[in-house]
Amino acid sequence: MSRPATFVPPSGARAYRLRTARGEFAVIDAGSAVKGTALLLPGFTGSKEDFISLHEPLAAAGYRTVAVDGRGQYETPGPHDDETPYTQGELAQDVLAQLGALADGPEDRFHLVGHSFGGQVARAAVLREPARFRSLTLVSSGPAEISASQQQRVKLLRDALAVMDMAQVWEAIRALDDPPEDAEGELDAGLDDLEVLRRRWLGNSPAQLTAAGRQLCEEPDRVPDLAALRLPVHVLSGESDDTWPVPLLDDMAVRLGAHRTIVRGAEHSPNTDRPERTAEALAAFWDRVEAQG
Repeated sequence: MSRPATFVPPSGARAYRLRTARGEFAVIDAGSAVKGTALLLPGFTGSKEDFISLHEPLAAAGYRTVAVDGRGQYETPGPHDDETPYTQGELAQDVLAQLGALADGPEDRFHLVGHSFGGQVARAAVLREPARFRSLTLVSSGPAEISASQQQRVKLLRDALAVMDMAQVWEAIRALDDPPEDAEGELDAGLDDLEVLRRRWLGNSPAQLTAAGRQLCEEPDRVPDLAALRLPVHVLSGESDDTWPVPLLDDMAVRLGAHRTIVRGAEHSPNTDRPERTAEALAAFWDRVEAQG
């Protein structure tokens, strides 16, 4: 589970509900599109706050960044007992609707960033309407299904969601995943108050989590389809990852002819582990794309 440094938007950022043709989505919107605009999609059990430390440095680099809670994630509502709105095709359509709401005109194109499960949704949106995009960045998001060990974890969660409510599942997760201790033996949860993380968890739709978990375990390899688009792609990850092993991400980058960044000192969530370095890598990649016209 991702642990943002804070849930408070940075100075100059706006938290609001983005109205689209497919409903409203909770977003954090920062910066001005001096060079371009990027839409940021969080991963499984995550939220828009997973990108919160990227907004200021990317605004300083000339980019508007809009991080979004997908349907059924945290502050964007969705049905709790119907998985139909959470199929990959439906989520991809949501992304395209979000772009439509952000665009100043029909010719606007966007940089798209997807972390982990958000990368699978981002890829589906790009494959559906590639002309809407300037580039795609896959952050710790691999070519197909997640590793066998993570599939087991997801199965445990899906089984728990079938027999427990969200509050009960949260307590079970906390029992299995105690926050680590720092050098002085004090608990470090990544936030001053675990209640904030609990509130985010309870905001998720169980149907969304179940559907997303199934997709993570069943995603086919669509790298050839993405490579055929010849869209600029950036594969960014930490230096270790147990969801998609780093050598698998290296190979995917080669197959895509993609730019590759490994963020030292980061694991599955470089956007929260090393946000400054992650922002530098994103801005440098987007600058190259923009320079190419």
